[in-house]
Amino acid sequence: ALFMGNRPLVKIDEKVQIVFEQMIRLLLHCGLPKEDLDMLWSKGPVCMEVLKQADCRMTLFTGSQPVAELLTKELRGKVKLEDAGFDWKVLGPDVHDIDYVAWQCDQDAYAYSGQKCSAQSILFVHENWKKAGIVEKISKKANARNLEEMTLGPIITWTNERIKSHIDALLAIPGAEVVCGGKPLEGHTIPSCYGAFEATAVFVPLAEMMKPENYEMVTTELFGPFQVITEYDDSSLDKVLEACERMESHLTAAIVSQDINFQQKVLGNTVNGTTYAGVRARTTGAPQNHWFGPAGDPRSAGIHTPEAIKLVWSTHREIIYDCGRPDASWTAPKAT
Repeated sequence: ALFMGNRPLVKIDEKVQIVFEQMIRLLLHCGLPKEDLDMLWSKGPVCMEVLKQADCRMTLFTGSQPVAELLTKELRGKVKLEDAGFDWKVLGPDVHDIDYVAWQCDQDAYAYSGQKCSAQSILFVHENWKKAGIVEKISKKANARNLEEMTLGPIITWTNERIKSHIDALLAIPGAEVVCGGKPLEGHTIPSCYGAFEATAVFVPLAEMMKPENYEMVTTELFGPFQVITEYDDSSLDKVLEACERMESHLTAAIVSQDINFQQKVLGNTVNGTTYAGVRARTTGAPQNHWFGPAGDPRSAGIHTPEAIKLVWSTHREIIYDCGRPDASWTAPKAT
């Protein structure tokens, strides 16, 4: 926003805003003029009223889908959204480099305790990968995460009670089971207003997941160290593609396969804004040299690239210079 010449007003979730305040202090120390940037400490409703009264020309929102819809309505559509994503990864029929893929799955789902909009929320495992032992390898890595090594940490927006309730609801689905984790962490001093939970995965059969009474619950984003795992085979790939299409937020996705025909099949039938394909495909850890953002919605925002910055923080403007003086012999033509 600053790069494009705007004077932004920044409001961060009050639980973590102190971190961004320090970033602003660093910018000021490095020479940022104080009048170029405003920061608001407030609850959400107060910020909403400020945005409405100030009639801001553009609001970029990163956060939950319900708040995104509210902002769209209240600000008359003058928003761009880099909102929550229930991000998927598909392991194709060809098995390669299983230890690397297991490591990447663990990082995607559980690094930063899963608190990133690009976290791996669901893993579609082809039966070939299942037979090769990928689920057991992911589970082993997840079980090794702990507070002492800071591979797990406080969960800012989900309490243990809320996490446990969601897991219990999933386990009520026929055939569902805990793959790893499933319990609150013990022996710590994290306040109860935050979550502290083991890295958890719940297996849900694909056929059960696709039922109308289960789909919304299975595809609810739990902003913490949690993922859903399901299995498919060649005959049920179309069901996987249907599941991906029905998701509301199309942020990141990964297609772990070296089979170009499989890649094209999945890429051609999905719409996620940032999609990785290949044996090293991931959902998270985007470098700052490519587009990162959702797709499938005209409100979709992007970050990182010049194109993304221009999309969100600028607008097309046409200025036509026509300064040539008419010739002295000019006479008015017949009216049209």
